[in-house]
Amino acid sequence: MKFLQLLTLAFFIALCGPFVEGLGVNWGTIALRPLPPATTVKLLQDNGIKKVKLFDANDTVLNALAGSGIEVMIAVFNNDLPEVGDYDKAKEWVKNNVEKYNVKDKDGVKITCVAVGNEPFLRFYKDQFTSTTFPALKNIQKALGEAGLGDTVKVTIPLNADVYESPYDNPVPSAGYFRADVAPLMTDIVKFLNETSNPFTVNIYPFLSYYTSPNFPLDFAFFDAKANPVVDHDIKYTNVFDANFDTLVSALKKVDCGGLDIIIGEVGWPTDGNVNANVQIAQRFYDGLLAKLTKKEGTPLRPNSTFEVYMFGLYDEDQKSVLPGDFERHWGIFTVDGQPKFPMDLAGTGEPKMPVSATGVEYFPAKWCVVKPDAKDVSKIPDAMKYACDRADCTPLANGSSCGALDETGKASYVFNLYYQNQNQSDKSCDFDGLATVTTKNASQGTCNFTIMFDKVDTADLPHGGDGGSSDSSSKGGSDHKSSGSSPSAVLAFAVAALFGVFGILVLGMDV
Repeated sequence: MKFLQLLTLAFFIALCGPFVEGLGVNWGTIALRPLPPATTVKLLQDNGIKKVKLFDANDTVLNALAGSGIEVMIAVFNNDLPEVGDYDKAKEWVKNNVEKYNVKDKDGVKITCVAVGNEPFLRFYKDQFTSTTFPALKNIQKALGEAGLGDTVKVTIPLNADVYESPYDNPVPSAGYFRADVAPLMTDIVKFLNETSNPFTVNIYPFLSYYTSPNFPLDFAFFDAKANPVVDHDIKYTNVFDANFDTLVSALKKVDCGGLDIIIGEVGWPTDGNVNANVQIAQRFYDGLLAKLTKKEGTPLRPNSTFEVYMFGLYDEDQKSVLPGDFERHWGIFTVDGQPKFPMDLAGTGEPKMPVSATGVEYFPAKWCVVKPDAKDVSKIPDAMKYACDRADCTPLANGSSCGALDETGKASYVFNLYYQNQNQSDKSCDFDGLATVTTKNASQGTCNFTIMFDKVDTADLPHGGDGGSSDSSSKGGSDHKSSGSSPSAVLAFAVAALFGVFGILVLGMDV
């Protein structure tokens, strides 16, 4: 009988997919070799992930998603906000980026939401997008309605959590209100979203709350109730996610929109590039987050609620700017080549397991480039390392990172190998003026993995698989979440905003 029960449960899980209702993932493509879109779509399906958030409306990616049944949020770049502020241009944008994909057809792309901009009200922008965001939002919503898609495709603005805050003298969620310089505009936007039944989207990063504030207690970033609580009247907050979310709820209540739907546009934990960014800590974070979502706990001000939550992110992105920190390239729950990093309970069964890897990935031979044991002029090594690091991702070498404990020879070997792999194991790429040599002995040490680059990906049997080539979205204006589809200064904007309290004064001023 027990066997039959387990068999029935297994069949139900296979049939219905994950129990973590509302769970999705951000799919960024700022990588030297992003996996082909068809491979990524299969990866999402194999892991039961039914929602994906993009940072553009890339044609190659969207065509790969056609017929998959995966719900898709696409985006308007920040720099395009003034253009779609013109209604005719907004209609054209909707025609070219939504209508053409037959969103109501089962064989089309299931676009369910358009993100109008990305974190446009960061302080660093100095009002660059203040006057253009709301008109763009209204125009896209109107154009969707005119196209007969108003009930099918929602609109939203992914906002950084710095648009709301609690005062320094009362840093509790119930005191939450919109930031003074954007309060009138935010009030208008929120009321519009409420009146048109569209959601509010916010990005919440507990890791960055800790990273940007030396007094922030690390345990408060997690969901396992190990931190001393923040007491708000009769409510005790034991994690910053709940406190941050309820600060927003309080701000919404103050403008009579307390019931507005809220989407968590980005939430996650990096696995490298910082002493508190590693696989073990990231697993602790996701274990708590996924358990919370599975149980539908909600937050104190939204109890027993289901959230639409997009994990950040799907893959590591080894070409992103590291201006905010070396961790910026390591947010993925999968490596660049589609390998899972740690067990996750994506199915909501209470039993985390390793996610399914990307299929069809073929690697170069098991060869590594390392410092030659009898290298003569070792004084050239620093210059050689700089040359290689200018062309490869050396962030794992930072102090406290996965390769930070290597000795100088080990670090040089790591860098030489990265360059060698990125150059498709070309013999001439492992020379460095006679300092390096190729070996067939795995050079990995401890937590430091000396990777072998993937050669190609077989997508012949996949829908929209094409010839197995990589996604070209990064070369066609594809944007990561920090650049907001605008300019390199947007990455700096993120970093500066973080230092001014990305997640509201609540998380900077508390004493727990």
